[in-house]
Amino acid sequence: MTSVRFDRVTKWYPRYSSLRGLKATLAHLPALLRSLKSEKFAALQDVSFTIRQGETVGLIGSNGSGKSTTLELIAGVLVPQQGSVEVHGRVCPLLELGAGFHPELTGRDNLMLNGVLLGLTRREIRQRMDAIIAFSELEAFLDQPLRTYSTGMLARLGFSVAAHMDPDIFLIDEILAVGDLHFQSKCRRKIEEFKARGVTIILVTHSVAEVAQLCDRAIWLDRGRVIEDGDAQKVLGRYQRFQLSRDATGVAAEQAGQPSVQSVQAPHPAGPHP
Repeated sequence: MTSVRFDRVTKWYPRYSSLRGLKATLAHLPALLRSLKSEKFAALQDVSFTIRQGETVGLIGSNGSGKSTTLELIAGVLVPQQGSVEVHGRVCPLLELGAGFHPELTGRDNLMLNGVLLGLTRREIRQRMDAIIAFSELEAFLDQPLRTYSTGMLARLGFSVAAHMDPDIFLIDEILAVGDLHFQSKCRRKIEEFKARGVTIILVTHSVAEVAQLCDRAIWLDRGRVIEDGDAQKVLGRYQRFQLSRDATGVAAEQAGQPSVQSVQAPHPAGPHP
């Protein structure tokens, strides 16, 4: 059964020019307006793939390659300009640290707020509240306003709510990189529980080790295109070789006294995963 399908998806954003003072802006206003309409940055370009129910998939690639945009399209936060995105099942997204929380509310109030935003009723949240609090290990801080929380505490709160939502599709964007090793290990054990239950998990991370440990499959994105899609170990191996080659090119350019321009090109994009 299919959980997520991207069919020739393109997502772009306007590329805004810097303004150089009011007088210069007014003098060149028509040209500026034309450039705002015409200049675009393609976050994803003609991307196609299918993720089946129960797969654990890692999205890898450099900054700006389109990983987070892909998750946001799956979560329904964004819509594509071209192509189609199909999602089958209840989605639980962890897309941004502190997303769905209010800094002036207490941790306890934010648990209720975030649970409602993720689709639970107040009664369902109250029934799960003790388990969420126990998982977070933040009992001593729950009646403090969220603005007093550290980034690690925010990560604990967000993951603890999401971990008790009974999702069909679980989206994680770099959240496992935050917090102490104890809680990271706890999160990984919960992900393994989700895998055993057949939950579809899609993970964005810069950690090759994390993908190797958690994922069955990897999708390598570069400049908005799928470069390779398949067995996690094979894709990671090719991705690491590319990164080493790119780094070596940069070091050689610096030693030669030239700008460290990344001249190594990513391999040609791959076709859709079967």
